[in-house]
Amino acid sequence: MARVVKVFRTIRNHWKKSTLAVCVLSYGGHWLYGKHCDSVLRREACIEAREFGHQIIGPQEHLKKATVILNPAACKGKANNLFEKNAAPILHLAGMEVKVVKTDYEGQGKKLMELMEQTDMLIIAGGDGTLQEVITGLLRRADEENFSKIPIGFIPLGSSNTLSQSLHLVSDNKVQHITSATLSILKGETVPLDVLQIKGEKEQPVFALLGLRWGAFRDVASSISKYWYLGPLKTRAAHWFSSLKEWPQSHQASLSFLAPVPRPPDLSTEIPPRPNLLYRIYRRLNNYWNPPIEAPPEEPQPERWESRDISTLELSVRTHNKNPVKRRVDDSMLITLDPDSLTVGQFITEGTKKAVNPMESIENTLQLEASAACLNLPEEGAGFYDIDNEEYEAMSVEVRLLPRKLRFFCNAERREQLAQAQ
Repeated sequence: MARVVKVFRTIRNHWKKSTLAVCVLSYGGHWLYGKHCDSVLRREACIEAREFGHQIIGPQEHLKKATVILNPAACKGKANNLFEKNAAPILHLAGMEVKVVKTDYEGQGKKLMELMEQTDMLIIAGGDGTLQEVITGLLRRADEENFSKIPIGFIPLGSSNTLSQSLHLVSDNKVQHITSATLSILKGETVPLDVLQIKGEKEQPVFALLGLRWGAFRDVASSISKYWYLGPLKTRAAHWFSSLKEWPQSHQASLSFLAPVPRPPDLSTEIPPRPNLLYRIYRRLNNYWNPPIEAPPEEPQPERWESRDISTLELSVRTHNKNPVKRRVDDSMLITLDPDSLTVGQFITEGTKKAVNPMESIENTLQLEASAACLNLPEEGAGFYDIDNEEYEAMSVEVRLLPRKLRFFCNAERREQLAQAQ
């Protein structure tokens, strides 16, 4: 008992050191427990991947080839380590022939896609910027019709992984997020995604899976990091300082758009049974003696463009890839025009929401469904676009929807969640 009393007395007399020791031990214990949990997640994922590697390959089959485009600079330079520890072991244990190609500088992903050889699957390891570069390079190829049929996997390693919310289970644990995304590639379930083709008068087209933003909220969002010293108030401060520099921040342009196109029915993947021999002979003889009359080709209908002059705080053109399994009648993209009649207080409040979720809608926002759009901007002072969270100089462009152009690997559980949310 005397020893216990002596220990408590020592702690009371040296309470500063004792408090520091408790904090260090608590933090160290929490850190070690987190590392242990991450190791358990990796081990379970590797065990599941090894089952795919133990599958027997037939004599006529070949080893699957996977081409990985890895951006080591993603996630502030941590992407390479994240890939090697969490994704690479899973791919190798699954019995794939994995070819990893690392990018050395911004924009190299587009050039690498021009040189890519035929592969069974394409895996993009990085963030939104890497994804946008690779997709653009892929669809700029002369033989893009064949290469766009290759299934694509996305391993979220960047600071911004917006598309991952539509393909994989959302998790705050980075290791679980990466291992789950990699396992979904092995399981082979895919979903079709729409693509936006954004083309200027002189530039080569840029392709996007998420959308395009242009306006005041986008401009302020790009400057928020400059006010880091204000802590949690930096977002509101950025919008307030922006309103002091210029108000109102309305953007004028001319917008033309086409109505949505009806979506054709999905083709059946089941192969119909072959008719018997007698019926095939009868059908051939009948077609020989009574050849079918071919209907004259239908004349293409002229495109009916609807035009209007717009004045808006922000314009955005988005795909419906947020929920790719949702059943839709039309193939369309969503054009959003935020009202320019907000007060400064409303601008700060709504801008703070949009900084967290750019898809946050504002009251009295005008939304249009279209299959194509032409945006004509003033020659000077047009600012910049955000295309899949990547900055581009703003200019007059044509945005056209390429419906269900690419197929991405998707987590089965996440697909069910999105289907139930319809």
